[in-house]
Amino acid sequence: MHTQAKITALGTYVPERVVDNHYFESIIETNDEWIVSRTGIRTRHFAAENEFTSHLCIGAAKSLVEENNVMIDDVDFIIVATVTPDQTMPSIASQLQDKLGIAHTGAIDISAACAGFAYGIVLAKGLIAAGTHRKVLVFGAETLTKFTNWEDRTSCILFGDGAGCVLVEAAPTGNILSVVTGSSGDGGKDLYMSNMRKQVNGVDIITDNKIHQNGRAVFKWAVNTVAEQMKVLTQRSKLDINDIDWFIPHSANMRIIEALCSQTGFPIEKTLESISTCGNTSSASIPLALHRGLREGKVKKGDKIMMIGFGGGLVYAGVVMEWGV
Repeated sequence: MHTQAKITALGTYVPERVVDNHYFESIIETNDEWIVSRTGIRTRHFAAENEFTSHLCIGAAKSLVEENNVMIDDVDFIIVATVTPDQTMPSIASQLQDKLGIAHTGAIDISAACAGFAYGIVLAKGLIAAGTHRKVLVFGAETLTKFTNWEDRTSCILFGDGAGCVLVEAAPTGNILSVVTGSSGDGGKDLYMSNMRKQVNGVDIITDNKIHQNGRAVFKWAVNTVAEQMKVLTQRSKLDINDIDWFIPHSANMRIIEALCSQTGFPIEKTLESISTCGNTSSASIPLALHRGLREGKVKKGDKIMMIGFGGGLVYAGVVMEWGV
């Protein structure tokens, strides 16, 4: 019998500083009502000046250990999904190996933007299925506010900082029912952050190392793509969409989530989000939403959960799992 992968624990962390929409009234032309009506965001968390993505990961790992009463000193692989690393090298994963006191473990960072957390789970599942590893720690973590263009009225209101992680372990029976990954690389010009090359897809871009996006183009692509991949995931899981207890799309914008539910007919009451309290945290948004659902008593043992991340690349990845079994 092949070894299977099982998600066994979850932890999250957000910085202490909470920023509401009134903060932006002093730096750009906007107000709370405008932001809420267009994004659904009410608050977000900002990392301190000396607080970086690795620090948020450590906080998430501590949350995972303390809330689930598990040990991570025998983890044999660490995956960190982020587009906002502390530096290009060493990797955050390598730093975590040291800071978390894990003696011997593989360690890599992956760059898949807002789809990164789901990609990390897919990779962890593959490592375990291959029989090369037995205990993988997967992080989705970002400090997007350090890369935000504060002069861009349409995007600076969106972003927040946060981190989440899951433990994926080898088990006789897994709880990851299906996965999907994909890319639409021709849309790279619509969502990017660059400090070197001045073109994407043959189109001139801004090289200021800040986040830039074509909101309308990304909105359309996200809704159409995620709607299609929801069907793929249910088919691969041998489920009907009505069998899904909770849908957790990347929390990019509440309007995207509403459009997805409208287009697919999936009940918005069965959709979990972190956008309203944390803003767009890229790869951290899905674990933050799941953790919120658990704290509020919504997610129960045995619930079938569909998670789909989508973002810069343009890339997407999705996972269907049964929680706690």
